[in-house]
Amino acid sequence: MASKLIDRVRGAHQRYRSSSTADSAEFERIKRKLHKELIDSLDFEQVSRMPRSELSVRLRKSLTDAVEMRSLPLNRLERERLVEEILDEILGLGPLEPLLRDPEISDILINGADTVFVEKKGRLMKVDVRFNGNAHLMQIIDRIVSAVGRRVDETNPMVDARLSDGSRFNAIIPPLALDGPVVSIRRFGTVPITADDLVAFGSCPQPMMDFLKGAVKSKLNVLISGGTGSGKTTLLNVLSSFIPAGERIITIEDAAELQLQQPHVVRLETRPKNLEGKGEVTARDLVKNALRMRPDRIILGEIRGTEAIDTLNAMNTGHEGSLATVHSNSTRDALARMETMIGMGMPNLSDKNIREMMARALDLVIQADRLPDGSRRVLAITEVTGMEGSVVTTQDIFLFKQAGYDDEGRIRGRFVATGVRPKCMGRLKQNGVELPRAHFSWQMQV
Repeated sequence: MASKLIDRVRGAHQRYRSSSTADSAEFERIKRKLHKELIDSLDFEQVSRMPRSELSVRLRKSLTDAVEMRSLPLNRLERERLVEEILDEILGLGPLEPLLRDPEISDILINGADTVFVEKKGRLMKVDVRFNGNAHLMQIIDRIVSAVGRRVDETNPMVDARLSDGSRFNAIIPPLALDGPVVSIRRFGTVPITADDLVAFGSCPQPMMDFLKGAVKSKLNVLISGGTGSGKTTLLNVLSSFIPAGERIITIEDAAELQLQQPHVVRLETRPKNLEGKGEVTARDLVKNALRMRPDRIILGEIRGTEAIDTLNAMNTGHEGSLATVHSNSTRDALARMETMIGMGMPNLSDKNIREMMARALDLVIQADRLPDGSRRVLAITEVTGMEGSVVTTQDIFLFKQAGYDDEGRIRGRFVATGVRPKCMGRLKQNGVELPRAHFSWQMQV
């Protein structure tokens, strides 16, 4: 760990020596000079034995003293910015650090060294943040992916990883990205969003949340469907919070980002191929192995391929209460996508047999979506009721019906209970979950 920190300090120094000047040439000149003086003053043997927190305090004091001792043509705010930027480069992720410190930013999108967008409160906006060239951006990418044992280069130009705070990280670099490295970071708050938060935000009214809580407690198998940025992972986190503390939970993800609070959680993560094209561990491999680990629940971050087969088999063979997400635009589309993925892995299985497997395994499909005004809502909760002929039958329990926009451009509509009493209510009652009939016949304007 210490050697990596020393390498980072030296690497940051090398970059400053070779970087081109920014628009504020004088500020950049001062920054490079102070950076060099700080590096020259360090005793690297002592640094290697120093805890990171203590090193941060000492570097900050040294930099602040150096700035105050000089008659620099900078005001107070610029001096503070000078100290922060040098520290961010040595100890953090350079220009990304101030964005990662902003709790209101949910997405960071970097399109090359000079173009950075963020999503804040559901709105996408360009920010005045830039890197000192694509080489600098590549150094930050390498720093992130190497910390979790991943790599990115011309032979492997796409990578998924995670930041220390659990945020999802994706990068794609040249030659696939024509205008320089492209980075997408999906932020996750340090404090997980709760069921009460989703109710307060208007994403999922209380009667719907009560039903979902009872469904998870009663070990119904739940599939969460939605598009990019629709809040699938957030909803998965919330539903997983309803799992009793005494159960053994195994999570399987491409990049670990779930924030489960139970005491007995085993987290598994897929692994890409190495330089020789070997060593890959897929989600399907992990699902198969998880079945040998005595799980009470299996939670799959996202079903993307043939692991759908093993997930449904697990749901059908004594591992009820499993949760998973899938990328899709409606609850019916989610079932169609699952059917396609199963067919890819079991081409000899007939369509009817695949649908029978799905009908036996799945109990509920939840559709989440991000609406044009940036709000995220649960649009439908649909029950899988069985088969009619060769068709999987479903019934909608709750729906969101859009009605238009208000004067401020926000979407108006109403949540509706369809009046259908779910077939699964018998299982909920067996597990001590009693919901009044009023939960299934109401409307709420939003």
